Amino acid sequence: MPTRIRKWGNSQGLRLPKNVLEEARVDVGDEVDLVVRDGAIVIEPVRKHRGRHRLEELVARIPEDYEGGEVSWGGPVGREDW
Repeated sequence: MPTRIRKWGNSQGLRLPKNVLEEARVDVGDEVDLVVRDGAIVIEPVRKHRGRHRLEELVARIPEDYEGGEVSWGGPVGREDW
Protein backbone atom coordinates (compact mmCIF):
# COMPACT_ATOMS: atom_id res chain seq x y z
CA MET A 1 0.00 0.00 0.00
CA PRO A 2 1.90 3.11 -1.17
CA THR A 3 1.98 6.17 1.08
CA ARG A 4 4.22 9.24 1.49
CA ILE A 5 6.45 10.42 4.29
CA ARG A 6 5.46 14.00 5.16
CA LYS A 7 7.02 16.78 7.21
CA TRP A 8 5.49 17.01 10.69
CA GLY A 9 7.02 19.89 12.66
CA ASN A 10 10.76 19.16 12.95
CA SER A 11 10.15 15.46 12.27
CA GLN A 12 8.72 13.38 9.50
CA GLY A 13 5.43 11.53 9.72
CA LEU A 14 3.61 8.67 8.10
CA ARG A 15 -0.15 8.16 8.08
CA LEU A 16 -1.22 4.62 8.79
CA PRO A 17 -4.62 3.54 7.45
CA LYS A 18 -7.12 2.24 10.00
CA ASN A 19 -7.28 -1.22 8.40
CA VAL A 20 -3.49 -1.58 8.70
CA LEU A 21 -3.64 -0.70 12.41
CA GLU A 22 -6.52 -3.14 12.95
CA GLU A 23 -4.66 -5.92 11.19
CA ALA A 24 -1.55 -5.26 13.33
CA ARG A 25 -3.78 -5.07 16.43
CA VAL A 26 -2.56 -1.61 17.45
CA ASP A 27 -4.54 1.51 18.21
CA VAL A 28 -3.93 5.23 18.58
CA GLY A 29 -1.75 5.80 21.65
CA ASP A 30 -0.27 2.28 21.71
CA GLU A 31 3.49 1.97 22.07
CA VAL A 32 5.40 0.62 19.06
CA ASP A 33 9.03 -0.28 18.47
CA LEU A 34 10.81 1.05 15.36
CA VAL A 35 13.72 -0.96 13.96
CA VAL A 36 15.57 -1.14 10.67
CA ARG A 37 16.09 -4.64 9.26
CA ASP A 38 17.93 -5.14 5.99
CA GLY A 39 17.24 -1.54 4.99
CA ALA A 40 13.50 -1.77 5.73
CA ILE A 41 11.70 0.19 8.47
CA VAL A 42 9.78 -2.25 10.66
CA ILE A 43 7.11 -1.05 13.11
CA GLU A 44 6.27 -3.64 15.75
CA PRO A 45 3.69 -3.32 18.53
CA VAL A 46 5.17 -3.45 22.01
CA ARG A 47 3.39 -6.32 23.72
CA LYS A 48 3.58 -5.93 27.46
CA HIS A 49 2.91 -8.85 29.71
CA ARG A 50 1.91 -8.58 33.36
CA GLY A 51 2.87 -5.02 34.06
CA ARG A 52 4.68 -2.03 32.74
CA HIS A 53 8.09 -3.55 31.98
CA ARG A 54 9.44 -5.90 29.34
CA LEU A 55 11.90 -8.59 30.41
CA GLU A 56 14.37 -7.54 27.71
CA GLU A 57 14.45 -3.98 29.08
CA LEU A 58 14.97 -5.14 32.66
CA VAL A 59 17.74 -7.59 31.75
CA ALA A 60 19.51 -4.92 29.69
CA ARG A 61 19.77 -2.78 32.84
CA ILE A 62 21.70 -5.46 34.79
CA PRO A 63 25.38 -4.41 35.07
CA GLU A 64 27.84 -6.69 33.24
CA ASP A 65 29.85 -7.26 36.44
CA TYR A 66 26.79 -8.22 38.53
CA GLU A 67 27.17 -11.43 40.52
CA GLY A 68 23.98 -12.77 42.02
CA GLY A 69 23.85 -14.69 45.26
CA GLU A 70 21.49 -16.16 47.77
CA VAL A 71 19.52 -13.90 50.08
CA SER A 72 18.38 -15.08 53.50
CA TRP A 73 14.77 -14.21 54.20
CA GLY A 74 14.94 -15.64 57.72
CA GLY A 75 13.25 -18.68 59.16
CA PRO A 76 9.68 -19.84 58.59
CA VAL A 77 6.91 -17.70 60.00
CA GLY A 78 3.45 -19.04 60.56
CA ARG A 79 2.56 -22.31 58.83
CA GLU A 80 5.08 -22.23 55.93
CA ASP A 81 6.51 -25.60 55.04
CA TRP A 82 10.24 -25.34 54.31
